[in-house]
Amino acid sequence: MEDVFQDCRDRMEKALQTLHKDFAKLRTGRATTSLVDDIHVDYYQMPTPLNQLASISIPDSRTIVIQPWDKSSIGNVEKAIMKSELGLNPINDGKVIRINIPALTEERRKELAKVAKKYTEDTKVAIRNIRREANDTLKKRKNNKEISEDDMYSGQEQIQKLTDEYVSKADKAREDKEKEIMEL
Repeated sequence: MEDVFQDCRDRMEKALQTLHKDFAKLRTGRATTSLVDDIHVDYYQMPTPLNQLASISIPDSRTIVIQPWDKSSIGNVEKAIMKSELGLNPINDGKVIRINIPALTEERRKELAKVAKKYTEDTKVAIRNIRREANDTLKKRKNNKEISEDDMYSGQEQIQKLTDEYVSKADKAREDKEKEIMEL
């Protein structure tokens, strides 16, 4: 039964890590390198991740500076940033690209809070699916006479406690992200 719990815990932890990655991509009023992590640049007809073509730095809380290693790719980097759904306006000076992160409007903050809530709900559904699969595994083992009925019920209780723990962690992460989004 211990392997069922460990597998369950590992998968729930991965679901929570995915939530944190999704949250990192949500734009708050601050500059962060994770905003441009998913941008792919057309580099010699190959879609290449931006972080493999350039150094990305944050000189202050509202600016991202992207310095391509190959200066000839600066135009493609600029186009890729404009095509992205981030709504950012890159400023190209020929050597580096600067992106100023504007302060968020109240309306945009509320939209982002809704997106954060949706990510959290998706994670909670994933956690509950993991719980269901673990409970099914315990039921199969009981039916195959590998464990007793009492063991199955105590195992299901432990899995429920684990589920409750990870659901509350997801809710806490959402509360923290909403606080970050709403702060001016």
